Amino acid sequence: MLTLAALAACAAATGAADRITGHTFATRSEVHAPNAMAATSHPLATQIALDVMKAGGSAVDAAIAANAALGLMEPTGNGIGGDLFAIVWDPETRKLHGYNGSGRSPKSLSLAEFERRGLSEVPSHGPLPVTVPGAVDGWFALHGRFGRRTMAENLAPAIAYARNGHPVHEVIAYYWDRSVPRLSKWPGFREQFTIDGRAPRRGETWKNPNLANTLQQIAEGGRDAFYKGGIARTIDAYFKANDGFLSFDDLAAHEGEWVDPVSTSYRGYDVWELPPSGQGIAALQILNLLEPYDLKAYGFGSPEHVHLFTEAKKLAFADRAASYADPEFYRSPVERLISKAYARERGKLISMDRAMPAVEPGIIPQLNEGDTIYLTTADADGMMVSLIQSNYRGMGSGMAPPGLGFILQDRGEQFVLKQGHPNSFAPGKRPFHTIIPAFVTRDGKPWLSYGVMGGAMQPQGHVQILLNLIDFGMNLQEAGDAPRIQHDGSTEPAGQAEPMADGGRIELETGFPYETVRALMRKGHSVRFADGPYGGYQAIMANPHGGWTGASESRKDGQAAGY
Repeated sequence: MLTLAALAACAAATGAADRITGHTFATRSEVHAPNAMAATSHPLATQIALDVMKAGGSAVDAAIAANAALGLMEPTGNGIGGDLFAIVWDPETRKLHGYNGSGRSPKSLSLAEFERRGLSEVPSHGPLPVTVPGAVDGWFALHGRFGRRTMAENLAPAIAYARNGHPVHEVIAYYWDRSVPRLSKWPGFREQFTIDGRAPRRGETWKNPNLANTLQQIAEGGRDAFYKGGIARTIDAYFKANDGFLSFDDLAAHEGEWVDPVSTSYRGYDVWELPPSGQGIAALQILNLLEPYDLKAYGFGSPEHVHLFTEAKKLAFADRAASYADPEFYRSPVERLISKAYARERGKLISMDRAMPAVEPGIIPQLNEGDTIYLTTADADGMMVSLIQSNYRGMGSGMAPPGLGFILQDRGEQFVLKQGHPNSFAPGKRPFHTIIPAFVTRDGKPWLSYGVMGGAMQPQGHVQILLNLIDFGMNLQEAGDAPRIQHDGSTEPAGQAEPMADGGRIELETGFPYETVRALMRKGHSVRFADGPYGGYQAIMANPHGGWTGASESRKDGQAAGY
């Protein structure tokens, strides 16, 4: 049952409470289906995923097909110019499998080159932040192990929509319009991603025949068509002509990596994330720090709830800034960071009465010298996929090679241009990554596949969804609709990585009581309201009575649906 505080806060956020039960009236009901379920940030992508599974495809086939469609339909968040991470529950082996499909920096680009150009940070757009795109490799790796239909069949729906067109959805149109002025200066963007120099409007038909041709080449020629064929040579020539460094050799050498997910327990639930180079273990650290507290008794939206969450986040993010990096260059002490003993030690720094203005990392490294899409699918055999894919900042770098119909990511912006930092730029290195899929098991059985897209909000969102489900008793849709907290201002693992000194800022979505805001201010927190930076949520839960339950983000265009 929800607490009164939760009811009040959620009712304020979503509009009302049910007149009969008094429970939160969410933006929509949970979705239930007996056979299969898909939850994505675009209704057409959700329908594609369901069509694939109805035709005999696995949850992995469905996820690939939906991801390909989202690269066309939601280029503001993802595409084949970006990276991919996934967690797959395999019902045959009853195991979780993780995939890190992130790409590396160009081997011909060096830290000295940034210094020569007088740069203290990697630029946000243009050729310098571009790293090898890993999404296509990720598709084929996942398909090779868990696919049932051919890749040509999986890519066919996206190819058809790219050729024939589809109406642009509202939230996507808004972000597309914001991106056009920033990115039109880069060669190939205006020609391939605008209509006479402007973004497509809500409901307007968008076609991308160049992307259709690229996907057709991949469908016919496999991953090598992208990394070792004509597509790679076009990318190579484009960067040579535009002061860039990404090369054919960088693409040809790319390999993603199967990794073992790591976990911690939270009140009897096993929460799984991927290890660095991503930030997933920050969510595990936060959960460990919060577990000793009776959040249910404090209530959703209470000063204690927001304060404890914020202080735990500060502690985890101090370690995130210091110790999360490409494991081939720095071996993060993951087991120690996600241990209960380490959480008990670090948790002593939390005061119930006062906000921490500054936080040092608990482990000092010993060196070894917004925008994203998330989707989840589940099939009739019990396979579940938690997949996240991104171009990093909005529509990416703005670099759109001619005739290919996609934009390269700007993930390299996440490097630090400082010698001796675990996340310091180096040739052939994977940058710190924000995109993280999540999974939860209980008693060795799959319970929840979910994610919350959106930069540094992602581990914060992962934790809040679980608190809402486990501590505050919300259902799957309510857990996503409830007003969110974002703490901003922690020391970052990217840019100039200046340490937090002022305690940062709590951003609260509409719906938290003003009594909570005043109490937080008395504890020394800086509190502000903000629109928009709270991420995007999709989830599928195993129904204990059989079948699946789905939920989708009310702040985006998405849909959860099943059959």
